[in-house]
Amino acid sequence: MKPRTRPTLARRLLSVLATLLVTAGVVVANRPMVAAGAEALHTFQINRQSYKERYGHWSRLPVPRDFRVNAIHAALLHTGKVLIIAGSGNDREEFEAKSFRTVLYDPATDEFSEVHTPTDVFCAGHTFLPDGKLLVAGGTRSYEVLESEVERAAGVMKLKNESPDGGPRVLPKGTRLVSASGRQYRTRSRVQVPAARKTVHGPHVTVLAGEAEVWVDAVDKGDGPVVKAPAQYSVAGLTGADARNLYGVAEKITREKQEYGGDRTSYEFDPVTERYVRTGSLTDARWYPTLVGLPGGDVLAVSGLDQFGRVLPGRNERYLYARHRWVAAPQWKRYFPTYPGLHLMADGRIFYSGSNAGYGSDTEGRTPGVWDLRRNSFQPVPGLRDPRLTETSSSVLLPPAQDQKVMIFGGGGVGESPVSTARTAVADLTAARPEYRPGPDLPKPARYLSTVLMPDDTVFTTGGSSGYRGGPYRGEPRSDLHNAQFYDARRDTFRTAAESAVGRNYHAEAILLPDGRVITLGSDPLYDESGKNAGTFEQRIEIYSPPYLFRGARPAITDGPAEVSRGGTARFTTPDAGRITAARLIRPSAVTHVTDTDQRSVSLTVRPAAGAVDVVVPHGAGLVPSGWYMLFVTDDRGVPSAGRWVRVR
Repeated sequence: MKPRTRPTLARRLLSVLATLLVTAGVVVANRPMVAAGAEALHTFQINRQSYKERYGHWSRLPVPRDFRVNAIHAALLHTGKVLIIAGSGNDREEFEAKSFRTVLYDPATDEFSEVHTPTDVFCAGHTFLPDGKLLVAGGTRSYEVLESEVERAAGVMKLKNESPDGGPRVLPKGTRLVSASGRQYRTRSRVQVPAARKTVHGPHVTVLAGEAEVWVDAVDKGDGPVVKAPAQYSVAGLTGADARNLYGVAEKITREKQEYGGDRTSYEFDPVTERYVRTGSLTDARWYPTLVGLPGGDVLAVSGLDQFGRVLPGRNERYLYARHRWVAAPQWKRYFPTYPGLHLMADGRIFYSGSNAGYGSDTEGRTPGVWDLRRNSFQPVPGLRDPRLTETSSSVLLPPAQDQKVMIFGGGGVGESPVSTARTAVADLTAARPEYRPGPDLPKPARYLSTVLMPDDTVFTTGGSSGYRGGPYRGEPRSDLHNAQFYDARRDTFRTAAESAVGRNYHAEAILLPDGRVITLGSDPLYDESGKNAGTFEQRIEIYSPPYLFRGARPAITDGPAEVSRGGTARFTTPDAGRITAARLIRPSAVTHVTDTDQRSVSLTVRPAAGAVDVVVPHGAGLVPSGWYMLFVTDDRGVPSAGRWVRVR
């Protein structure tokens, strides 16, 4: 018998190649079967008990067709319901039809209901008031018009009235203004021009003209009416002294892009009656503003685009909670880009994390810092890696709030920049001179990342995309991120969570529910999955159940007061008193554009009692602002109870 010999290297390579080709042919021929098998295996794996105990579990919420809306804003009310605000939903046709929507979702029953929405609160600002009502201010007065769609030259015109006699003058919508060359322009809305003010100093009389701004459009289409230099315009139909005293001036009238215009409307949404209640109007129209509650219950409103689409130049205002009206706050002049990430500090100062939603200067107002309202002083906070990549980032006051640490997550370059970052950083605001220090990187560069404070002192992060509005990133047509993770502040590390099925980027929200789950909704991608066609708004809703919900029986709060006081002690009954190790008051979220000024988790001192626990609420309105909170108690296994609503007076 001949001895066996090894095949040559060439023959072995040919054999391997042939095997690969046969295998590839089988896979291609059976691609649907392979895909179905992989999907079945994935479904089996994520539904195993051991998997859920380690990573948690996602489920799809069935939303009735009549209640599918473009979720632009979301807030958890103290009734336990989720307020989902669409307004016109970033849809021009809905805006022009005055079709504005708000929906309520009840997680306890999985029922939806419709709420009458009086004006377009799309891209308003909001924050909770001490009585639990949600203050909603600003919104959309006009939609953007791209340069390619601008048929008539237009611009902002300042109307002047030099007559101190006869009171204010009202010019109706459509009033014509005429240039020196005879070109005509029409006012887009009714406008009231105040009378001039006359001051007398001895023999000298000074007249200061009254002024009002209005948007004007050229009567004729095309470039003929374009004016690129300051000019004066007469009011058609006026003669004599009226013609001399009342006139218009404009810096320019062009066919440039017209930005969204802000609105002045303001409401308190009442969770009990489930309706919007009109308040006094804002002193400035605002689109993309940030609202943040102050220690005494009043509210500060900053930034936004005015009614003509201009970023407000540092004019901020204050909502007088007891009077339900807005007043100008010139003593708090400070410029921010739109939707700046502001966090109320324990001592009443405001920390600006650097996070923002984009409109505004690419340099001014983007430096993080501590804003002292008493002096209107601003102390920059240095140390942030990738300091120019804070647009579309998110930031959160880390748990517990007593630590006074703020973390910033991800972000991108200004505008439609293709650059984004996986950077995180933490600022310790208790330091005399706070600085950002590096945190662990995210798994991937991320914008629009949702961050949710959890009852176990972790921060759940989900959604986002690496590219602008989920668009192309590093050669891929879509860049939505399905990975989710928990940030553990004590260990300064991320822990992997189950992946979501639905990608979420711009206009997406995530909120902690009273039962300890997280609801995620919204997303407004620029492109579809192919990266070639226009995207459509994501109306599917997912709910994430964290690992602690799969680790056996949860502790329970069976009874206790509906109200607690700062510095006070309250007793809550529980059959699990012997194993309760922690208690937290978590303020509910009110979020849009990953901006949430309300979210915070306050640690309570826990003292065991017979069949109960006594909890001690900290002092300080800056640390524990008045309002409604969810009380969670956590046992020695790290498993939290369901939240119980209590009001801090």
